[in-house]
Amino acid sequence: MKTLVRLSKDSGMKGHYVAFDVETTGLDPSKGARVIEIGAVIINNREMIDEFSSFINIGKNIPLAAQKINGITNEMIGQAPKAEELFPEFIKFIGDAVLVSHNASFDCRFLRHEFGRIGLSFRSKCICTLRTSRKLFPKLPDYKLGTVYKHLFGSFPDQTQLHRALFDAKLTARIWLKIILKDGES
Repeated sequence: MKTLVRLSKDSGMKGHYVAFDVETTGLDPSKGARVIEIGAVIINNREMIDEFSSFINIGKNIPLAAQKINGITNEMIGQAPKAEELFPEFIKFIGDAVLVSHNASFDCRFLRHEFGRIGLSFRSKCICTLRTSRKLFPKLPDYKLGTVYKHLFGSFPDQTQLHRALFDAKLTARIWLKIILKDGES
């Protein structure tokens, strides 16, 4: 059972952004933590035009602490593609896009590590909505994805599941769109 989702054929476009998020088994890939879910949305012409989502079978059990945070179980990743199958597809999906993430240093570090594990290079530029939010909204109580999103939009879309990659990627995309529209970029 493959969990990959692709919606449109417009993902080969140049000059676009891809908002993405990863869910992991821990906080540090150098200590063995792995990506177990990835979600991404292509942003072009100020709208989300395509999405990519998959669990990743890492071939070992997910620690209970990680399961409590993201709700991803061993059963959920059991039939998912392995990193060697999935990440080349993800590279095709993102193309030459600029990546956007909420806490890009974390997410891009994990991508760089996962790509390196399977002999791929990570060349994408990363933009961080967390860092940008700290500059634009200096009086927020914290800069968690949910806090920034609620500050900008008031409430979450129906059926939002925080700490799930595709949902978090979509929230990040909406934050990015709001930020770039505010600044007048296209």
